[in-house]
Amino acid sequence: MLQTRSILNVADNTGAKKVSMIGMPAKGNRRYAYISDAITISVKEAIPFAQVKKGEVLPAVVVRTKKEKKRKDGSYIRFDDNACVILAGKGMKDPKGTRVFGPIAKEIKDNGFAKIASLAEEIY
Repeated sequence: MLQTRSILNVADNTGAKKVSMIGMPAKGNRRYAYISDAITISVKEAIPFAQVKKGEVLPAVVVRTKKEKKRKDGSYIRFDDNACVILAGKGMKDPKGTRVFGPIAKEIKDNGFAKIASLAEEIY
């Protein structure tokens, strides 16, 4: 469960390390973002000479949250951190990076982000 100004880790190799959530496009005045929601982020920390620079505003998708999410079968999924993957462009479902680090939730694949799921190390 993320809200505006939440700090997230970046789970791909675009060069960004920490980002801040600044909004949820096309969701009206919804307050919280959950796993597999598309969000708008601002880069807070990035490594030098990377694809993305500090201060850039980019689209991303949430792949991990600390707050548990209930699944249809009655089980819950939760992770150790809040993380996102930066997307290639608005409305696109492809990642900007070429690798995805750490586990991701299977809801990512179910909601149309199949390319991110295929790049991930583990799917829970």
